[in-house]
Amino acid sequence: MKATLLHGERDIRLEEVPDPTIKSPTDAVVRVVAACVCGSDLWGYRGIQPTHEPRRIGHEFVGIVEEVGADVRTVRKGQFVIAPFMISDGTCPNCHNGVQTSCLKVSGWGHPDREGFLADAGQGEWVRVPLADGTLVATPEVPDAGLVPSLLTLSDVMGTGHHAALAAGVGKGSTVAVVGDGAVGQCAVIAANRLGAERVVVMSRHADRQKLAKEFGATDVVAARGDEGAAAVRELFDGIGADAVLECVGTKESMDQAIGSVRPGGTIGYVGLPHGVELNVPGMFYRNVNLHGGVAPVRAYLEELLSDVLHGSINPGKVFDLNLPLTEVAEAYAAMDERRAIKSFLNIGSV
Repeated sequence: MKATLLHGERDIRLEEVPDPTIKSPTDAVVRVVAACVCGSDLWGYRGIQPTHEPRRIGHEFVGIVEEVGADVRTVRKGQFVIAPFMISDGTCPNCHNGVQTSCLKVSGWGHPDREGFLADAGQGEWVRVPLADGTLVATPEVPDAGLVPSLLTLSDVMGTGHHAALAAGVGKGSTVAVVGDGAVGQCAVIAANRLGAERVVVMSRHADRQKLAKEFGATDVVAARGDEGAAAVRELFDGIGADAVLECVGTKESMDQAIGSVRPGGTIGYVGLPHGVELNVPGMFYRNVNLHGGVAPVRAYLEELLSDVLHGSINPGKVFDLNLPLTEVAEAYAAMDERRAIKSFLNIGSV
């Protein structure tokens, strides 16, 4: 089978790798229908996170179950399944508390699982899924191809945007600012509106991303960055700032902008993978700024958001503005790296 490997800075290759097999009775083997490139994949692609040896990459995929281990009970051959970006067993205390990303048996795609086997990664033709019962979520029936992009977002970005909104306490009548106009930020706009926000400001300097955010329900756009951008957000809300700010980037600059944009007593929901973030804790203390969030337990939200996608209430698949075959995965990365695409969809197989 063919799969994507990261060899080093801006060096993505599609290579032949061994076909996956059942190694544990709790495994399933999934034929991948679609996968995608995540903004967090770009940290390694850009060399910010060094790659010491070639490795499989990709943590967002959907597909058809082709084989299950003897102990798998909740999914069966022929079902269409969504794979969250982390592997979890669904039975430990942390899973029961809705924090599957802290599962006592947690592992990641492309990394060794808790039994010592290297887990496959999602940007390939087939994937061995450890702990299939706890990890995979099956749709009621095999979907039409047109639904696949929105279903794919439930593996990561839609659930991550939702986590930001929940963490920030967004509810009916909330005022919200979203820092970040990538796929997670766009999904955070959807989530804020879904939870009843009265006004949603997206911070974006790109016309195509501003347009999409408005389609998703953004009411205002702020193009300025840094202190000027934060001041512009505050001015939109009586000079004091937004009730909730959704930080969807993970840099020092984006966090500073979020802190400057939130009102005293407001909450920042942060989901951007942190790189170089430093907090002015005294400044937050004296303004009673709350910070809540972290890595999104998308598995906890999957069934709820799945229902909305299947009923047409939300259509997060619009975040994919570049659709490529797996053979062009290198271009999928380059386009996102160069901001020619919001999010790259990899068309791998048929439903």
